[in-house]
Order: sequence, then C-alpha cells, then structure tokens
Amino acid sequence: MKKLEEYVRAIPDFPEPGIIFRDVTSVLQDADGLHLAIDTMQDLVKDLKYDVVAGAESRGFIFGTPIAYNSRKPFVLIRKKGKLPRETVSIDYDLEYGKATIEMHKDSIQPGQKVLVVDDLIATGGTTEAMIKLIESLGGEVVGVVVLMELAGLNGRERIAGYRLDAAITYEGK
Repeated sequence: MKKLEEYVRAIPDFPEPGIIFRDVTSVLQDADGLHLAIDTMQDLVKDLKYDVVAGAESRGFIFGTPIAYNSRKPFVLIRKKGKLPRETVSIDYDLEYGKATIEMHKDSIQPGQKVLVVDDLIATGGTTEAMIKLIESLGGEVVGVVVLMELAGLNGRERIAGYRLDAAITYEGK
C-alpha cells in the first residue's frame, strides 16, 4: 500500500510562481487514498473525547462527515455567508488576499459540547481560528483540530496555539 503522501499531487507554480500547490483532489479520486486519509485522520484523534464534529465548507465536509459517521457523532456545517436557512451566527476574518465570512446555525452547538474541528488543510490558520471562535461563541469547547495537510511554513499552528492540532501530513514549506 502507498503512503498517504504519495496520493497528494504537487503542482508547481500554482497559483503563482514559487508556490507548490498540494492537490487534495488526487487523494479523493483514488479509493485507496480516500480510505487511507479518513482512517489516518481518525486514528490521530482516537484518544479525544468529543460530542460533535464540525467542518468548514467544502473540504471540511468531505473529511469531517465520515469521521462523524464512524464515531457515531453529529456533524455540524460551517458555511460561507448566506448558505444556511435558519438563524445563524457568523464571524468575519482575514484571508491572505481579502476577507471572508463563515457562519453556522445558532442551534448547532450547545453550551459545553466538546467539538472536534476537521478540515483538509491548515496554512496560515485564519479559517481554523475563525471556526474555533465561532464554535466558542456558542459555548462549545474545541478539544482538537485534525487536518489532512499542514503547510508548516505558513505558521498556522502558531495562530491556534493552545489548541491541539493533528495533521496526517506535514509539509515544511509553504
């Protein structure tokens, strides 16, 4: 069986010269790669006690839902602004080249619930930090963050210092 890293395709000079883009779609398009990704991420957090799994649109849904399913926990959607039908809470945050807003249903996290945050990637940590703040605004306790890939050179781990972060693959560069 191949190692998980072997399923990730590296695309040089995308989206700009000097950047190596780590393509998650190559993992998803291979049944063995997808299975290995989910199993690896789930294994990284097997010691955590959590009540709810939360993930951001859209790749957090891809990896978070099977982890929630396998652990028999509910899954909470964190979406871009304007996509959820009921009353929401939202947070604005900075991106590398602009701003964004994410939101979740106001009743999706109950005070005191322990939450596992799942996403495909942590880079600068802006989205992850925003998810944590949003969950905590509802009284949830983030007990861990698990991602498929960490781009360590962008220092996202430092931005969420104080929270447990597990990555299935860590790339030292950007």
